[in-house]
Order: sequence, then structure tokens, then C-alpha cells
Amino acid sequence: MIIGIGLDIIEMERIQRAVERKGKFAERILTSFEQEQYSQFPPQRQIEFLAGRFAAKEAYAKARGTGIGKLSWQDIEVKSINGKPVITSPNHEKIHLSITHTKTIAAAQVIIESLSC
Repeated sequence: MIIGIGLDIIEMERIQRAVERKGKFAERILTSFEQEQYSQFPPQRQIEFLAGRFAAKEAYAKARGTGIGKLSWQDIEVKSINGKPVITSPNHEKIHLSITHTKTIAAAQVIIESLSC
């Protein structure tokens, strides 16, 4: 059964400005695991990565129905398994995640599915 669906779209330029304005923006959004990945990329790819993770976490919060205010950015971790982005959940549910980007925007969609009947 579908519990929730969330979608988020963010402009790369907005993320770039946030990084320039707030020196710790990436550290606020990314978990320590995600920060390790982020630090290995060149600057332009860092913005794409950060925008994708930002959109994924926003989409997850929307699918959860709480909005990001009820969750911490650190509560949501996106990992990549064989190139596929994954959010794991301590609850008995499956989280479907898709992240995409162009030169100017990043978008993510999350579908949360209950595994218990």
C-alpha cells in the first residue's frame, strides 16, 4: 500500500547561492557519509550532488507528510547502491527514490510503500 508520494524541484543556482552565502550549507544538509562523497567531487559536480540530495530529502519529507520542519536533514540519508539512490527506513516500509538533474535544476521523487499488510 502507498503511504505517500513526494516531489521536489530545486534550481541549481539557488543551491550555488546558498553554498556561497552560508559556508556550512552542505554540512547542514548532508550526513557525514554524504559529506565524504560530496568532498570527492569537483565544484560543479558538488552543486549537482548537493541539489539532488536536497531535493531527495525534501521529497521524502513531503511523502512522509511532515515537511522538513518535523525532520532533521541529518535524519534522512541517501546512499547509492550500484548507482541507484536509496533511502533506508527503520520502519517496515519500502522507499522508492528517483533523482535527476539538468544543467539548471535537480528534481527528486519519493514513493513510500508499506510492506506490512
